[in-house]
Amino acid sequence: MREDIISSIGEEYYNKLDIEGFSNMMKDPSYCYKFYWLEAIVNLLSEGKITTTFNDLIDEMIANAWYSVREFHIHLSGVVLGEARDGLERAVDELAKQSDLKSDASKVEIKNAIKEHDKELSVYKKQLTNMVPYRALSGFFVKFDKNVNWDSVVRMVSYIQAFNQECESLPYVLGESSGLKREVFFNPEWMRMIQDNTVAILGWIQYEKVKWLQNNNPEVPGLVYKLAPLNEKMRKLTNVRSLWKGVMTQHEFRDVYSGRLISNTDFDVDHFVPWSFVMNDELWNLIPMDSSLNSSKSNKLPYWEPFFERFANNQFIMYQEISRSEEIHRLYEKCFRDNLHSIWAGQELYRPGNSREEFVSILEKNMRPVYDSAKRQGYQMWDVE
Repeated sequence: MREDIISSIGEEYYNKLDIEGFSNMMKDPSYCYKFYWLEAIVNLLSEGKITTTFNDLIDEMIANAWYSVREFHIHLSGVVLGEARDGLERAVDELAKQSDLKSDASKVEIKNAIKEHDKELSVYKKQLTNMVPYRALSGFFVKFDKNVNWDSVVRMVSYIQAFNQECESLPYVLGESSGLKREVFFNPEWMRMIQDNTVAILGWIQYEKVKWLQNNNPEVPGLVYKLAPLNEKMRKLTNVRSLWKGVMTQHEFRDVYSGRLISNTDFDVDHFVPWSFVMNDELWNLIPMDSSLNSSKSNKLPYWEPFFERFANNQFIMYQEISRSEEIHRLYEKCFRDNLHSIWAGQELYRPGNSREEFVSILEKNMRPVYDSAKRQGYQMWDVE
């Protein structure tokens, strides 16, 4: 992918800019915030900014990381002794602690909250400026074999300014102000290159970011879909709802969580393990639910005991009706395209002839690891009222 981004940039820039150095900006990261730093720069340049500050770039980084960390419980650089390693993740967690922001808040709402709680966030934001603004440029220094003193901010700023004048122009240089007020001045030639190639560059950043995040969150499925808010239309529940509605005309169902009878004209289709973790609408994870409870469950995990047994019982009733009724079986077949992709479900769970014990055992064997992964990832448990 690094070679792809180099080759995708127009030839007119190669005589003026160190494209090879630019491609090194995300090489060998120690923390995930290196990706968010470059992404923030590209975003601000796409808005036409010619200069900015550490503070504004850090705000952009927090806003861009918010959704992944809060909605999907992604750890940006892993966890050590129960604490997030990545300073950006700690900043997001602190903002969540100080504000009443929802996990799917808009960027405008997030940035307004950052301003409102800037005092509480300042220590986290300052930590993010310790190294990444300077080390992000290190790939440009390699071919000149320059030794850099990374222990002094003053010397790093001076070195960057001198290198920019003597050797080759950098994408940005830094001003003389201190702390979060330090200026970031963008090079006009680099601005034009980035603006001309914004889509390709953001795609490259996302690709590298996903590789890093997947390595630090090996149990999390569908991570590529967990970097930004998704369109609700991605969910494919129409055929599943029709199937359950058909089954409910043949059999009485009680809500797994409340025990109340469910009307076949007023119910929601619920993911037992939250959709925000599994990122799919597989039939084996879906049941009808009392509409009045669905909003309170949201993306929380129900307790395994006693709810899994009740969930499995309702699933088994559906399974029996699929075998007994041609009409229900036709509704089941309509779910194949969008809701039956798991090989184990098609070949084992919904195969004809399973006893109740066999069905529940197959379901538990395959669901429990997914459930436990979500729990380890930090999904909140749901206390049913």
